[in-house]
Amino acid sequence: MVEVTVTPQSSLADRPVQIRVRGLSPSQLVTLRAWLKDEQGECFQSRAFFRADETGEVDPGLHAALGGSYSGVWPMGLFWFLQPDTLFRRLVKRDVAGSPFRVRLEVLDGLSLGADPREQPLASCEAERWYVGPGVQRVPIREGRVRGALFLPP
Repeated sequence: MVEVTVTPQSSLADRPVQIRVRGLSPSQLVTLRAWLKDEQGECFQSRAFFRADETGEVDPGLHAALGGSYSGVWPMGLFWFLQPDTLFRRLVKRDVAGSPFRVRLEVLDGLSLGADPREQPLASCEAERWYVGPGVQRVPIREGRVRGALFLPP
């Protein structure tokens, strides 16, 4: 049974996570896809192609991506190379304190180039990427023409 995990499952957006896929056949070609919907409902996604090692595992921190959104060893590549489905959109988090980005990670059999909705992943999981840590207080700043926010640690 194929399993994909992200450790830790919930983390700050600037912290690294470890992605692992287990339960594949040795040397099996798979596509790892990450996608999320931003606060306006716009979809962003990235994908990378991997060949499982002799134990049937894929670790983007150890194994080089063969292509897709990037190639080579990039432990956080699936997060860093997220691209919008619609041109000229940017991934921006407006409500930094209220909710995380929920990034869906999927393992697809073979080399998957399209976003066929009928395509069933072998395994999937979800990672939460927070922009403000627990207990951090946000204080709005309005002084003359200056606008901003001050984030105070707990």
